[in-house]
Order: sequence, then structure tokens, then C-alpha cells
Amino acid sequence: MINFAHPQYFYLLLLLPALVLLFIWNRRDRRNRLQRYGKRDSIEPLMPEVSRYKPWIRLVLELLLLTMVIVVLARPRAGSSKTTTQVHGIEVMVAVDVSNSMNASSTENPQDVSRLQRAKMILQKLIDRLDNNKVGLIVFAGNAYMQMPMTGDAASAKLFLNGISTNMAPTQGTAIGAAINLAMNGFSQSKKSQKAIIIITDGENFEDDAVDAAKQAAKLGVQVDVIGVGSTTGAPIPMDGGYLTDDSGNPVTTYLNEKMAQEIAQAGKGVYISGTAADAVSTLQETLDKLAKSDLAAVTYTQHDEQFPVFAVIAMLLLMALMLLLERKNPWLKKYNFFTREKKEESTSNETTENKKDDKRQQ
Repeated sequence: MINFAHPQYFYLLLLLPALVLLFIWNRRDRRNRLQRYGKRDSIEPLMPEVSRYKPWIRLVLELLLLTMVIVVLARPRAGSSKTTTQVHGIEVMVAVDVSNSMNASSTENPQDVSRLQRAKMILQKLIDRLDNNKVGLIVFAGNAYMQMPMTGDAASAKLFLNGISTNMAPTQGTAIGAAINLAMNGFSQSKKSQKAIIIITDGENFEDDAVDAAKQAAKLGVQVDVIGVGSTTGAPIPMDGGYLTDDSGNPVTTYLNEKMAQEIAQAGKGVYISGTAADAVSTLQETLDKLAKSDLAAVTYTQHDEQFPVFAVIAMLLLMALMLLLERKNPWLKKYNFFTREKKEESTSNETTENKKDDKRQQ
């Protein structure tokens, strides 16, 4: 059974009758203009190179060419086959810190990219390498919020990642423990699939016991990895064109708490990685690759047998024919007149009769 991937292109077939009408109008207008100079029988001998029939042949070829192009655009397909593929991978839940301190510079240079921007760049590279794995996204500050449930669509994960900002969390703070607990609830119930939590933060945890939450996750077989972003020498926090200040009016300085981040990773039986390291993404990928892969899902693909190449070849042949077809008469066939044979024979017989009469008169 033949079906079409884009049947809406068949509306373009309405152009065919319009082109025919336009051609007929053009031919009539040409004939009317020629009649201004005399009768048709008198003018045509003055244009021996002009063919009366080739414009019509050219029109037919052009209409066929346009029809073939429209069919190619509609993509005809005949039959289909289904292929089922097992997706092997792990489940990864990413928790991103969106507290105000993540607006601070990620290095000692206050003008460098913010910690949140560096976190996004790291995650974008990581998601590109997490093919065939399921990824979920959590944001947290004073509390944790599910941004994107577990999915195997890497493109969707990037879209959600680009939309992350420090304005997303209604309450400020850094509740890493709450983020770990929410991530645990976001995994599937499958005991076969390996699971990992990746936390990207500056390590300033003030809300809960993140180390204990990481220990509980490790007991359930979930690995907790931490990526630390920021500078240990501290950086001011940009706020409304200036910097965040305390009650005394002094600028607030935020530091990367590497010790806390390392303790969380150790309790979660994972690794701590500095976000400023050039090989941060590669190191994290190697760590995740050590986890055993399992069947996450069965993906079924339907593949259709495309038929449009046949019509594309026909369109190419028609185009070549149009390029070779000349408007004037073919010089090889000039001496033949296939459509006025009777008239030609009649005129020949008339000439023979006149010649006989002349011969009798001469005798």
C-alpha cells in the first residue's frame, strides 16, 4: 500500500490548470498580435523556423515535470518494516545549585563567567556524551524542585538546562540534602538499572545534612558525584548592578567549600571533580562508564520503503528533454510536413494539372 509522508504538497497540483489557462491566454494573445500584420496564411511563410506544435509539446513536458517534483516532495512510500532496539545505559539525575551565590565568578577573576554558566557548559558537554542513558534535572536552593523528569531525550534535557537561572527558586539557601532525596524519588523502580546523582554546587550547604543523605543514597546503590564550581579564594555576589552586602553594608564573599563537596562525594561512594579542571567532563564520564549498563527501554523504529527516487529520475529525464527541445523547427524535419499532407498532395496535383494544360497550349 502506497502512502505519502507529506501529502499536503499535493495542493500544489492546483497550479497545473492555472498554468494551462495562462498558456492558452498567451497563445491567443500572440495570435491576436500577429493578425494586426495580416492574415495567418500570409504571415506564417515569413516565419519558417517557428514551430506550431512544439510549444504544446513543451507545455506537456513542463506539466509532467512539475507533477513529478510535487510527487517527490510528497515522498511516496510503499510498505514498512519495524525494528526494535534495546537501549542500554544508566539513569542519571543531575542536581544544579541555583542559589544566589552561583551568580558569583567561577574563578578568582570577578569578570569571568559565573558559576552557574560554567555549570551549564559542563552539563551540556556531559549530556552530549550520555547517549542511550536516561537523564533527569533538579534545581535547588533553599529547597529542591524537579525541573525535568527522567527522560532519554537529550535534546529536551538541553532545552531545560538552558532555561535554568537563579531566579527559579523562591527561597534562598543551599539544600543539597533535599536535592539528593528528591533525586532518589525521581529514579525508576527498576533494581537492574544502575543509578547516579550528579550535584553541581559551590558547596556552601546551610540547610540540611547533605553527607547523611549521600550515605543513604549509597546504601541503596546510588552513586553520588559532586562537581565543585567557584573559587576557594572567594568572590562577591552580583546583585542588581552591584554586589550583595550584609547588614553592615559590607560585600558578601562566597567561597567554594571543597571540603564539604568532597565529604558528600565520599559518603555517596562517588568522586569529587573541580569544575575548573580541563578534563572535568572526561573524568566524570569515565566514572559513569564504570557503572554496569542495563536495558532501559525497547525502542521501536518504523522504516518505510521510499519510492520518491523513481519519480526524481523521471523528473530529471523530463528536465533534460526540455533543455534539448527547441522552440523552432527541427532542421532535419523541415522538408517533412506531417500535419498538412493532404494539402500538399492537393497542391502537387494542381501543379501537375496546370503543367499539362500549358503543354497542350504549347502544342
